[in-house]
Amino acid sequence: MSKKPAQGVRARVRAELTAEIKAAATRQLVEVGAAAISLRAIARELGMASSAIYRYFASRDDLLTALIIDAYNDLGDVVESAEGAVADRADLGSRFVAIALSIRTWAVDNPHHYALLYGSPVPGYAAPQDTIDPATRVPVALLSLLVEAGEKQRRTSKKLDLALSGLSEFTGNTLSSPRLSEGVEVWGTVFGYITLELFGHFENAVADPAVVFETLVAGMAERLFA
Repeated sequence: MSKKPAQGVRARVRAELTAEIKAAATRQLVEVGAAAISLRAIARELGMASSAIYRYFASRDDLLTALIIDAYNDLGDVVESAEGAVADRADLGSRFVAIALSIRTWAVDNPHHYALLYGSPVPGYAAPQDTIDPATRVPVALLSLLVEAGEKQRRTSKKLDLALSGLSEFTGNTLSSPRLSEGVEVWGTVFGYITLELFGHFENAVADPAVVFETLVAGMAERLFA
C-alpha cells in the first residue's frame, strides 16, 4: 500500500495545527504583546502537551519569526495589489498614492501586527535572515517607482553618497543619493504619520487622520513625480 495518502494526511494535520498555533499566538499578541507570547500558554490553550508544541516551533523566537513573515507578506500582498490596480501605469503619482493609502489601511486594520513590524523591538529577539525578503516587498514598491521616474539634475555630496551606499547597492546603483534621500524622506513620513496615529499621538489634535494623510500623500506624490 502506498504511503502517500498517509503522508498527505499527516502534512494536512501539521499545517492545520501550525495555523492554530499561529492563531493562538496572534491572540496573545493582541492581549499581552509580542514580548509575552508563551509557547507553554499556547499549548495549554490548544490542549497540547508542552513538549508537543516544540515539534512545530522550536522556540518563542521561531514563532515570532513566523508571525513577522506572515505579517510582512500580508502587507506586501495588500500593497502590491493596490499598486497593480492603478490602470494608468504611466501615472506614477497615483501609483504612489495607492501604495501609501494601502499601507495605512492595513495598519489601521491590523494595529498589533503593525506594531510587531514597525514598533519597539521585542527584547531579546533578533530577526533572522528569513525575514529580509518579506520585509523588502513594501520598500521595493516605492523604489521601483523612483527608478521608473528617473533622475533630476541636482548636486550630490560624498557624505550623502556614503550614508546611503547600502541602499544604493540594494537598488543596483540605479539612483543617485539625492533621489534616494527623497525616498527615505517620504518613507519616513508615511510610516511616521501612521505610527503617530496608531499610538494615539493625534488625540485631541487631528480630528480626521485619514483626510490629513490623504492630503499629505498627494503633496508628496506631486513633489516626487511631477
